[in-house]
Amino acid sequence: MMLFTAVVFFLVSLLRLSNSRPSLDYSENRFPMENDSEEVRLAAIKRLLEVFGMEDPPAFPGRGHKQPPQYMLDLYNTVADVDGVTKNPTLLEGNTVRSFFDKLHSQQVEFMFNLSTVTRNEKVLTAELHLFKLRPKASLIFNRHHFCQISVYQLLDNTKMNVSQGKKLVSSRLIPVHSNGWEVFTITQAVRAWMTDEHSNLGLLVTVQTLAGIQLDMGTVRFASGQKHHHSKQPMLVLFTDDGRRVTSPEGALKGSDDSQDGPKLPLNRLTLPGPGHRSARSIDYDEDPDRKPCQKLPLYVDFEEIGWSGWIVSPRGYNAYHCKGSCPFPLGQNMRPTNHATVQSIINALKLTKGIETPCCVPDKLFSINLLYFDDDENVVLKQYDDMVAGSCGCH
Repeated sequence: MMLFTAVVFFLVSLLRLSNSRPSLDYSENRFPMENDSEEVRLAAIKRLLEVFGMEDPPAFPGRGHKQPPQYMLDLYNTVADVDGVTKNPTLLEGNTVRSFFDKLHSQQVEFMFNLSTVTRNEKVLTAELHLFKLRPKASLIFNRHHFCQISVYQLLDNTKMNVSQGKKLVSSRLIPVHSNGWEVFTITQAVRAWMTDEHSNLGLLVTVQTLAGIQLDMGTVRFASGQKHHHSKQPMLVLFTDDGRRVTSPEGALKGSDDSQDGPKLPLNRLTLPGPGHRSARSIDYDEDPDRKPCQKLPLYVDFEEIGWSGWIVSPRGYNAYHCKGSCPFPLGQNMRPTNHATVQSIINALKLTKGIETPCCVPDKLFSINLLYFDDDENVVLKQYDDMVAGSCGCH
């Protein structure tokens, strides 16, 4: 028995010695840590992509050689501030705007747009055909026609474009013959048909007629094409869609955030564990420990360049998501923006009426959306709005 005890004591001593002795092969310790760190980084980026509704980042090599359409830049600046935060949630129809350039580059007024990047769950709200009308040639300025009728047809049969059975009228209106600049035609009906059956997408045909219905010479009314004119004047299709991710109300979003805190989680002001030489909570100087300060909003900058997304995101380069930190001590004042539930919880905690009841947590009580302007896999420019991305204010809940 004594021999068995001695052997056990010897084995335990060896085990303690091996655990306390540093390894001489540093690569054994270093590489697993690096691999774990890289694995965590990849998992975190994948999760962030899911937040932005993507499985993989767009395979776009870089935006240096390709400029976004001015329309999309102007639209982004209209709905978002310099940090990408939404100025007014009612300005944008839906939560996604996609732009597509003409793929035919035809000499005729015929256009084709590849809509394969539009996801099946996106609801098409509005579709617009943007055409840049060129200034008439000098010899035609004094033409007797002052207005013309522009008609946009959805092609049903490429072999019968010149007969009524081969096309369907989707938009038509009068424009001045001698004007120049962008003209926009609503073609929602055609695009919805294409989304239902992708094989029905045979393109669009534009015709120009006098008020009497006589076909006009294309030299009289000319539209820029992608083949002969600057990229800033290329024919473009703009889709306003909604992918169903929009939150119905801010209150509902915040309730969802509160529900996610169920479970054995400590409040934020309890996460800092005391280290060696750390004073007890009673003797902590109030101004030295940020966790003891009242609930407040603090900066949290998300840098897309550091994440490796600057190659396909046009704007913003990053944004301040903010985060909430601080204590919710009794009694909760109105400056803490407490809910009634948080007030009651704070009272129960102070009176020690029930064991295990912690103080309320410092969490966002108002959330704002942000907007991303980016290139997709097909080099189209997309403007997308994401809800609940920025903490607008903090409160005790």
